[in-house]
Amino acid sequence: MDSVKVLFVCLGNICRSPLAEAVFKHKIKGGRLESLVEADSCGTANYHVGDLPDHRTIANAQKNGVTIKHLGRQLCADDLDYYDLILAMDNSNHQNILRLSKAGSHRDKVKLMREFDPNGKGKDVPDPYYGSERDFQEVFDILNRTMDSFIAHLEKEHFSKG
Repeated sequence: MDSVKVLFVCLGNICRSPLAEAVFKHKIKGGRLESLVEADSCGTANYHVGDLPDHRTIANAQKNGVTIKHLGRQLCADDLDYYDLILAMDNSNHQNILRLSKAGSHRDKVKLMREFDPNGKGKDVPDPYYGSERDFQEVFDILNRTMDSFIAHLEKEHFSKG
């Protein structure tokens, strides 16, 4: 059984994408997928390379029982070769990913995170950076439910027997 490599992408890699990575890892911890799926996150911009996630993201994750261990990094063209699925948090970042030099041949693996959201297919994961605690909680709730559908998709498309 081959492993699958997943990359979660937002703009600065301090709010949405590190939270998506952490929620994903939290949900697969101790299960069969933990050893079969590699996950990371990054940003399309270089604003926060080497930085910890936003303190409000870390606090919100902890409040919801999720630990974040990540330092910001920027998406690079090699990521398109390395990762099997690249999940953008919004349409703007989706377009930025597709503008990378190698993106044309990798278009099928670049998707919107909320394509897997049963309550908002195709919508953006809103950026909570300029918002309140309520906005950070909304992002957590979106990612939490979306991740369940995404994990079911991975199980079915990549790891089902038969």
